Amino acid sequence: MLGNLSGWHLLIVLAVVLLLFGATRLPNLAKGVGQSLRIFRSEMKAGDAPDGSDSAEPAPAATDTPVSRR
Repeated sequence: MLGNLSGWHLLIVLAVVLLLFGATRLPNLAKGVGQSLRIFRSEMKAGDAPDGSDSAEPAPAATDTPVSRR
């Protein structure tokens, strides 16, 4: 689908984006996208890392000791 894009197509898309958003707003837009991507990646890494509550080893089972009858 994207294989049909040539350099001219990308240049036209860039010109349209520049006209829509303006040269002054593009740096702020790129900064916001970068920050969002950075936050997303850090949250994905935090979700993959064990937090200690689920991966903690369970306490050993209490051993049954026979109770002597009197």
